[in-house]
Amino acid sequence: MTPFLTHLTIFGLAVFVGFSVVWRVTPALHSPLMAVTNAVSSVIVVGALLGVSALDALSEAFGLTALLLCTVNIVGGFWITHRMLGLFTQNRRKA
Repeated sequence: MTPFLTHLTIFGLAVFVGFSVVWRVTPALHSPLMAVTNAVSSVIVVGALLGVSALDALSEAFGLTALLLCTVNIVGGFWITHRMLGLFTQNRRKA
């Protein structure tokens, strides 16, 4: 199997697993699981960095795309978590 097909298979499986995990979480559990999602995304970033370091230009493009999408996911997760924690601290100040 060529390195391109290996990287393409890993990328496709990561997209499928990520999509399945995110869309099957109920809205009530989505916020508490944000930290776990960020941890999973950080592992995906390591794989994306390996893809970016590939010799093939197309594998490098897929790795860069994965790296960009994971970075957006991690930053968004921390931003949402920060906003949620801000809601709890505002409630304590009013009480």
